Amino acid sequence: MRKNFILDTNVLLHDPRSIYGFREHNVIIPIYVIEEIDQFKRDLSELGRNARLVARYLDSFREEGSLKEGVRLPHGGVLRVCFTEREAPLSMADRDLMDNRILAVALDLMEREPQSPAVFITKDTNLRIRADALGLLAEDYDAERVEITELYTGFTERLVPRDMVDQMYKSGAEVEISGQDTLSPHQFILLKDETNPSHAAMGRFNAARGRVVPLSRGIKEGVWGIRPRNMEQSFALDLLMNDEIKLVTIVGKAGTGKTLLAIAAGLHKVTEENVYQKLLVSRPVFPLGRDIGFLPGTLEEKMNPWMQPIFDNVEFLMNLSRADKKAGRGYHELIDLGLMEIEALTYIRGRSIPNQYIIIDEAQNLTPHEVKTIITRVGDNTKIILTGDPFQIDNPYVDATSNGLVHVVNRFKNEKIAGHITMTKGERSALAELAANLL
Repeated sequence: MRKNFILDTNVLLHDPRSIYGFREHNVIIPIYVIEEIDQFKRDLSELGRNARLVARYLDSFREEGSLKEGVRLPHGGVLRVCFTEREAPLSMADRDLMDNRILAVALDLMEREPQSPAVFITKDTNLRIRADALGLLAEDYDAERVEITELYTGFTERLVPRDMVDQMYKSGAEVEISGQDTLSPHQFILLKDETNPSHAAMGRFNAARGRVVPLSRGIKEGVWGIRPRNMEQSFALDLLMNDEIKLVTIVGKAGTGKTLLAIAAGLHKVTEENVYQKLLVSRPVFPLGRDIGFLPGTLEEKMNPWMQPIFDNVEFLMNLSRADKKAGRGYHELIDLGLMEIEALTYIRGRSIPNQYIIIDEAQNLTPHEVKTIITRVGDNTKIILTGDPFQIDNPYVDATSNGLVHVVNRFKNEKIAGHITMTKGERSALAELAANLL
């Protein structure tokens, strides 16, 4: 049965291509939605970009026919722009509110076209509640929504014969296991002895070779004085140190060591192995709690408060004594030598970044479009690392399932140049681990 999907303004601003996402069903855009979108078209933000894109899409359809009568969509549905003169119900008495006018269009369609069930699509929670109270079927919009509990972890376990565990653990040989077609490229596997599960070996599935390979040599020794404290950190370091893997995503709660490991691996690759020319580090600018307002000074001075967690990790890796700090030594030495650079994401558009090791910390605060903009800046021989915790989001326009970090994990999990690991074991302190689990 063909349905009428009525789209709210926030749906189009979130995803301009949502017009094409309802297959053979009809897509209805209330005229009042277009009026609201028009208010964003001059913005320089992502909302402004999406508003202009929606206008271009609708204008291209207008050239094919009347939007009032309906224009055929690629998958067989029909796109229409509608308005109504319907009187607002009692709960919608203030007809000047755009939300009420949009709801009125949906109610009007539900009554005039009963043969096509009306479904109101909006990302506004309160508006869905109001629509439901008025008898409308209302749903959220998320084209690729994946619950955080179902997010790809990058890790699995397999029971195998004892000799296979010995073959990998003792001799470091590659092995072939059954059911490899269900594994993703660079997915980590804990091979357990089927007769003695405590006897195990760690490996990573290499899709190009079609085999499970042992972790990189030297992982146990660590990098820049940092050794992995648990299995997950070993997996993360294996991804971070592998030059064939150009995109690494690390998801983990506070204190799991994701940022520290990424910086240590980056500094090792830049200063010890000379694989990359520079370590470039950035993070989104979002305050925790109430903002303190504009910051004075140069770009570097403005960025310092946001980048302080990065600087703390760098100075920890430099193993500076109190006397060293009093003498003025610190992270700035690496910046002065051209080995490390702090980049503001605001100005990254248009750049091409070759031969660098890029770390984007707190990537859960980015939108899918912002993440796309960042990754498409990557040039030849550049590796990019995205780290973050989907449960600690400061950006009010994304959530645990719609943020850019989770979006990248879902999209790249089957790509041979990408790797992912989810870290769950905290190593910062017993108190930090307890707080992350209880609060």
